[in-house]
This record gives sequence, structure tokens and C-alpha cells, in this order.
Amino acid sequence: MKDSELDSIDKHILYYLQQDARGTSSSDIAEELDLSSSTVRTRLNKLEESGIVRGYHIDIDYELAGYPLYTKIICTAPVSQRDAFANEARKISGVTAVREVMTGKRNVYVNAIGRDHDDLNRISEELDALGLDVVDEQLIRDEYVCPFHGFLGPEERAAPPAENDS
Repeated sequence: MKDSELDSIDKHILYYLQQDARGTSSSDIAEELDLSSSTVRTRLNKLEESGIVRGYHIDIDYELAGYPLYTKIICTAPVSQRDAFANEARKISGVTAVREVMTGKRNVYVNAIGRDHDDLNRISEELDALGLDVVDEQLIRDEYVCPFHGFLGPEERAAPPAENDS
């Protein structure tokens, strides 16, 4: 199943799951789409089996969990080794995400958390020891994640969300 094979129902299921996958049941989605819960569960199973839905991830407030520093470390890796370095970087304690970028010399982005500046410095040193060239470090105040609105059509994106009377 590829994006071109997703119909409107699949796209709506993905949209609703992006908003709160843990707190949204197939019954909730079925009610929004005027479908049966079993239809939504069947569709969702197919989305999972095809690899489109890869998991349900927790959103942690690291500051409240005792890790007040959040940084994005921007690195350069040889293109032929970019994926290997990115996978190795994921194993470093404190690293929360790694992105491979397809353009330019700044081609590996590492998100990391720490209790103090020593933690962040250790992570940068470990990235350097892997062979990544650290070219920039940005201390992040906050990051906001939102659902991809492209799963909805233009008319649905333009319409205000329905009020819930309950």
C-alpha cells in the first residue's frame, strides 16, 4: 500500500491518529467518519501491515522528567556512510532522534537531551568519536509537533472543526 493507494477513509484514519493515537480508539474514529468500528480496525490493521503506520509513540516532556536541556546537533557525514553513522548515533545515551538530510554538508541532525551542559558536551564528543563532524549545536527552547494536514482535502482543511457538545 502506497500513498497513492490511500483513499479518503485511510487518510482520515491517519489524520485522527496523528492527533492523539493513544487516546483515540477505532470507535472514536468510526464515529467521526460514520463507519463501523470493525471497518476502522480492518483498515488500521492494513495500514500497520503495509508499514505506513510504523508505531505509536509517546510524547515525553523531558524537562518535567528531569532533562531540562534539549539540543539539536548538526553534523556532517560522508554521503556513503551517512546512514551507518545515523544508526550508530541513535545508540548514544541522551539521543532522542536522528535525521538524515539529503542535501548539503549538514546532513545528519541529532536531537539530544541532558540534565546539564556536561551531558550535552559528552554527546557531542561521542558523535565526534563516531566520525561525525559536529558543525553546529543549537539549544532548543521547545518543539511543537502537529498532525500533517495533507491527509485532509482542501475543503476539510478550510472548514473549522466541529464543536463537541459533550
